[in-house]
Amino acid sequence: MDLNELKDLDFNNLGSASTGAKSLIIAVVCILILVGGYFLLIKEKRERLERVEQTEVQLRTEFSEKQQKAANLERYEAQLEEMEELLASMLQQLPSRTEMPDILVDISRTAQGSGIRNELFEPRAEVVREFYAEQPISVRLVGSYHDFGAFVSSVASLSRVVILTMRDISLQPVAGGDLRMEGTVTTYRYLDDSEMDNSTGQRR
Repeated sequence: MDLNELKDLDFNNLGSASTGAKSLIIAVVCILILVGGYFLLIKEKRERLERVEQTEVQLRTEFSEKQQKAANLERYEAQLEEMEELLASMLQQLPSRTEMPDILVDISRTAQGSGIRNELFEPRAEVVREFYAEQPISVRLVGSYHDFGAFVSSVASLSRVVILTMRDISLQPVAGGDLRMEGTVTTYRYLDDSEMDNSTGQRR
């Protein structure tokens, strides 16, 4: 086919064109139809297919994670039960409500027995928490560094488990080389069943 034939081709009278020119025109038209069909139909569907495939991968990952959690659910529940039993056991080692007055007396006497002078030892109102109650005590104690160490050691050896935390504590030197400790000491007790029920009812 001569290229000059394509230049002189009369599109209004394609029937007079040579067989080679007709074949070329048909090929070009087919290519245009294929390209147009791809962009109009196939491309959008391919993009949609890719999005669906990505969603499928994400859902498969989520399913696998949830399946793994479900398979370990019984083990997690058993661990939770063990932790709850351990917590209950630890709480039971704290003083009860009826023991608290004696515990406060024991703490005060332990301080005196350690050589500490009680200038102030004043229990304040209890603060009830979810599983236990806090008993804050305003204190002003005077003694040496070793006296305070002996006091903490003696409290730890009481017959009942006594936990003391100190808050807003200040230490100031006084005459004779002693220290004055002033602030709030908090001890703890466990809640009995009736108190636990009341605490749960209040949270609801």
